[in-house]
Amino acid sequence: MSRQLTAVVVGAGHRALTYAAYARECPEALKIVGVADPVERRREQVAGAYDLPRERCFTTAEELAARPKFADFVINGTMDHHHVPTSLPLIEAGYDLLVEKPFATDEEEMWALVRAARRHNRKIAVCHVLRYAPFYAAIRQKVIEGVIGEILNVQAVEHVSYHHMAVGFVRGKWNKKSYCKSSMLMSKSCHDLDLIAWMKSGVAPRRVSSFGSNFQFRPEKAPEGAGTRCLVDCLIEPECLYSARKHYIDHPKRWSFYVWDTLEHIANPTLEDKIASLKGDNPYGRCVWKCDNDVVDHQSVAVEFEDGATATLNMIGGSSKPSRSLHLIGTRGEIQGNIEDSRFVIRHIDPRPKCEYAEEVVDLTAGGDMTGAFGGHGGGDMRLIADFLRDLNGEPRSLSSTRIEDSINGHLMGFCADRSMEEGRVVDVVFRA
Repeated sequence: MSRQLTAVVVGAGHRALTYAAYARECPEALKIVGVADPVERRREQVAGAYDLPRERCFTTAEELAARPKFADFVINGTMDHHHVPTSLPLIEAGYDLLVEKPFATDEEEMWALVRAARRHNRKIAVCHVLRYAPFYAAIRQKVIEGVIGEILNVQAVEHVSYHHMAVGFVRGKWNKKSYCKSSMLMSKSCHDLDLIAWMKSGVAPRRVSSFGSNFQFRPEKAPEGAGTRCLVDCLIEPECLYSARKHYIDHPKRWSFYVWDTLEHIANPTLEDKIASLKGDNPYGRCVWKCDNDVVDHQSVAVEFEDGATATLNMIGGSSKPSRSLHLIGTRGEIQGNIEDSRFVIRHIDPRPKCEYAEEVVDLTAGGDMTGAFGGHGGGDMRLIADFLRDLNGEPRSLSSTRIEDSINGHLMGFCADRSMEEGRVVDVVFRA
């Protein structure tokens, strides 16, 4: 039987605590033994949830790294621009890492962490949770089996819902590259870039081109009568699709872990507390057309691989319905599907008289729901942490394994895509490990 592993949470935000919750579901496999976060109330929340002594609570990753190693690994859920600076001292201190994506905000940072992992022989897994969703894992297995031959084209599409766009990339903490250092492409669609690289695993990207802009969420697009704060001075709030009241009061739990972080000091904030917050200095109470956002709301990426294959990713923010779709065209067939449906179609050429193609539907819900018991991201969240624990215990890695080396190509495509968009040129992918 595998031994119980221990972990320290660094950056006690929503994503890190999602992974840490595996310790509640499978206490025989994982135990949370420490926390590092600059916010005192978050340290206290984690300490209370996992019965941590005060001496196992730290304000920074550096403070944690300065103490003798007392856990098997660290769950690094800090903001994008803190991933590498917090990870480097922890690697040197002897910790293996589970780190949120994107694991770096530029190529220099990326290679610095890759080199450190190699130098110290640490296991670092990147949280590309969609690899673990049954939908994508099943498709990858079909590719490995050669069901559609060699992949000559990958088409990925992510539609980011209007409420996710507003909370994360217009009003929220990923709305300015000058703050989080990540573009919207890397913050939101790093998953999709990784999936493209995974489907072409073993084949490096060669050239990248990209276009995008902030088409919608800017002052000149504001409807007549729009104020600066939804619940303070807006004349059109009752009919506005992006009203903070509609997004965060009428849907109180949808984005609560972001919107109400300023009320964390209140055990059970009331409706009046929340309305007052949105009327005050809460950034989520701002008009979406009059924020300080500087990231795109849509972007298209085209990639050429070393073997001549191509791929595209279209990321569109502000859609009515959130969705992710994937279409692989191979030399012997194709696979097409949408993760929300938990099903995909395999097609093969059928040249017989009165025929054109043969089609097989793979329904992942046929034996019951495969996602709900395994957390978000199509069932990938808990599967990822379970697989990392198996890896640390010396057991075979799954086909979805996300070691840092496996994440390089997807990150490179994203960094090159942003450079292409900003500089208006095709960018060559350069490997300089």
